Amino acid sequence: MTIKEFFSFKSNKYFWGNLLAMVLVVVALLVGVLNWLDSYTRHGEAVVVPEVKGLSVKQAEEAFARQQLVAVISDSTYIKDEPAGCVLDCNPSAGHKVKKGRIVYLTVNTQSVPLQLVPDVADNSSLRQAEARLLASGFKLDSVKLVAGEKDWVYGVRYNNRSLAIGEKIPMGATVTLEVGDGGALALDSLNSLQDSLSRHQVKPATTPAKAEDSWF
Repeated sequence: MTIKEFFSFKSNKYFWGNLLAMVLVVVALLVGVLNWLDSYTRHGEAVVVPEVKGLSVKQAEEAFARQQLVAVISDSTYIKDEPAGCVLDCNPSAGHKVKKGRIVYLTVNTQSVPLQLVPDVADNSSLRQAEARLLASGFKLDSVKLVAGEKDWVYGVRYNNRSLAIGEKIPMGATVTLEVGDGGALALDSLNSLQDSLSRHQVKPATTPAKAEDSWF
């Protein structure tokens, strides 16, 4: 068959047969690829992420399992008004449509209260200053404990009936007691100190030697 005969489109049955075969092959490949993508991406199998905020981790896992989703704890934080171990948030968030088998990441409330550094207010703050710093740090205050010392001067911080050292940490939001001077002992000490000072520097009156009586007339 000559080239002229091959390219005679109207009368060349080989050309049209080959073209039809190529089209069929391309269509078959496209259909196969689309079916594979649907199977791989699970097209049409989307589910809604359930609302699990406030639930325990176990309850959240059960809710996700019913939707054929997988729950994984990815982060934790502390909110004092929420139960320990409850779910605070999830990603993707509730209401989103995702594929079955999708991993949903949970943020939960910590099981134990985290520790926090107590501000250094002992022996360098007045009562008002110490109260302001402790309250700003989230701690609660109990009634003060009076100790011997300058009035309204803070000499220590107590927690669970023990004095705290500088740089010590206690649970966030804990209640502490301030050791505050009562002013009475300091005044007495100052008076005693003043009396001791006066006695050490007291000037004794000069004594005038007795004059000998003149026995000569």
